[in-house]
Amino acid sequence: MLKDDINKALEILNSGGVILYPTDTIWAVGCDATNEAAVERIFKLKGRDAGKSLIVLLDSENKLESYVSNVPEIAYDLIEYAENPLTIIYSGAKNLAKNVIHEDGSIGIRIVKHQFCQQLIQRFRKPIVSTSANISGQPSPRNFSEVSEAVKDGVDLIASFGQDDLDEKKVSTIMKLEPDGRFAFIRR
Repeated sequence: MLKDDINKALEILNSGGVILYPTDTIWAVGCDATNEAAVERIFKLKGRDAGKSLIVLLDSENKLESYVSNVPEIAYDLIEYAENPLTIIYSGAKNLAKNVIHEDGSIGIRIVKHQFCQQLIQRFRKPIVSTSANISGQPSPRNFSEVSEAVKDGVDLIASFGQDDLDEKKVSTIMKLEPDGRFAFIRR
């Protein structure tokens, strides 16, 4: 079942589509983070202000340098020792869709430790957008049963994997990491 789910999701991502999928935190809406038209679909689906940036997921910290101009050395320690899912905002985003990058040139990236996400990103070989599976201003769904019909109707694929997990999930910790290694928590 996992393999079939991933194959279907790959097909959708490769065609510029939008998926609804489980992550190491909450259910998310995602797409190819290098495809501007796909990213635009997510902003429209969520009714989200285009000035608000999105985060992207990678399956390995080894890929950070492909999407961030200068990865501070401390980033690797922060990722390795984080006890909970950690999204780090880096300066100098590159090789991503322009509309996924914040106007100041930064990007939030989480190295995901989740079976579905890791396998999907490994096979896709590109980062994927991960934004909460809700309409902007509405509460984030803590499990699949809380995802609204409006979101479900707006995506091209709903992953089967993880739908029966009723544990209430939490959002990630977010920290901003400066090129010189200084950092500040945005959300704990």
